Amino acid sequence: MTACDLEQIYTDYYKKVMGYISARIRSRADAEDLCSEVFEKVQRKLDDFDSSKASVSTWIFTITRNTVIDHFRRTRPSGELDENLAGDFEVDASILHTESLSSLASALKQLPTEMRDIIVLRYYDGKPLTEIAEMMHLSYGAVKLRHQSALVKLKRLMEE
Repeated sequence: MTACDLEQIYTDYYKKVMGYISARIRSRADAEDLCSEVFEKVQRKLDDFDSSKASVSTWIFTITRNTVIDHFRRTRPSGELDENLAGDFEVDASILHTESLSSLASALKQLPTEMRDIIVLRYYDGKPLTEIAEMMHLSYGAVKLRHQSALVKLKRLMEE
């Protein structure tokens, strides 16, 4: 791919990548930094891109998703969870009071990506399930079921 191709990729995907990141990162400055990081990675890995394995959009959003995950790993808080995080849904209070964030982070890593995204969006970003459903292009019912399943699985993982 040429420099013109890179410029076209940036033009075509900047708003989409920034939107994806902004929906997950509260700080505008951090979101802009991560967006820049994504396009730096795209530029560095452009020669490795194989269109027979994935489309350009899939490749870019995989890089974007992984960049956001890396950001959360780097900036992981080290305090205890706030018991008000549960919102409308009940989470076993003993988990919120007795488990450290490191064990929560470890359990979150074991969840499938989609479940982890739902939990992060719901409790870290404070997004309602209806908004999460729109963001993930799923029905509200599907997100609600997956959210409940994620909480059950998270509880089980943390009790192990």
